[in-house]
Amino acid sequence: MVKIGKKFALHIPEALAERFGLREGGKMSLCIEGDKLVLEPIGIKDAVELAVKGKKFASLSFEEVEKITQRFSSTP
Repeated sequence: MVKIGKKFALHIPEALAERFGLREGGKMSLCIEGDKLVLEPIGIKDAVELAVKGKKFASLSFEEVEKITQRFSSTP
């Protein structure tokens, strides 16, 4: 059972949230199929999507990337 809270917020049971890897603030899609509401988690599917949509935790300037690239592409 899912309870409806203030402003129609859905309260999903903890066991289901854990089973589907749901986190507070996560995104879900809501569709209508006939007379049913279908709620599906929206997950990150691949590395490119992660790079574009994922949480950013570090940053590098263009110059820093160039220095790293030169250091690893230099022949000894």
